[in-house]
Amino acid sequence: MPAWPTNCDPMTDPGELTEDAFFGGQLRLRQPKSGHRAGHDALLLAAATPARSGDRVVDLGAGVGAAGLAVAKRVAGIELFLVEIDAALALLARGNAAANAISAEVIVLDVASAAETFATAGLSPDSVDVVLMNPPFNDPARHRASPDKAREIAHVSTAATLETWVHAARRILKSGGVLSLIWRADGLVEVLIALARGFGSLAILPVHGDGKRPAIRVLIRAVKGGKAPVELHAALMLNDESAVPNKQVQDILAGKGVLPLAIP
Repeated sequence: MPAWPTNCDPMTDPGELTEDAFFGGQLRLRQPKSGHRAGHDALLLAAATPARSGDRVVDLGAGVGAAGLAVAKRVAGIELFLVEIDAALALLARGNAAANAISAEVIVLDVASAAETFATAGLSPDSVDVVLMNPPFNDPARHRASPDKAREIAHVSTAATLETWVHAARRILKSGGVLSLIWRADGLVEVLIALARGFGSLAILPVHGDGKRPAIRVLIRAVKGGKAPVELHAALMLNDESAVPNKQVQDILAGKGVLPLAIP
């Protein structure tokens, strides 16, 4: 396996790193030891993303590349773009792609950038088959601000966050293209409002920590220009009522299965 690059812009040094195994060791990622770290959300998003060989797939806000690289590990032959605002994380994403022998174009870019900036980076309007994204979604009214600015940017949303990210996805997707996203469950209404312009054929999958508590996440698949009725899928339980991990979830995290949203 190729080595990760060791050089990093000192102005955006991510600090101490860890090397973590995903997909049962099939995918190994270097990421900062502190701050925003890839975990279950990224892998569940990847498992909910429909993609086929030959598709142009864009991971917006890719971080160190976990979700996008997981999709590429599952679906051979996609053209993958990892878009990340943080230059240090983008450098790690580039190294992670190389170390896992996955072809990916890594772009340092703010999701809020103008269409012309996206086009210059190779992402013109109506040019992409699939977008996946895990935007910052913590409610600032209920989330203590982190002294780590990078961590705060990665986790905390503003009033415009979701609309900005959905707009960027809508602009680059082809008609009939698919958006996959993960958001906090209590913000479902925000998601539905943001998707009301230009998207339809929604499929929604609630994710619960266990069967005793309300959902903590929602995974959503939406189609640009889609007209089909909304599909509400059976809830996914990460653990049973005795806090025993769900075998289906464990298989998905090990790269041995996909969620229903990945099957259009």
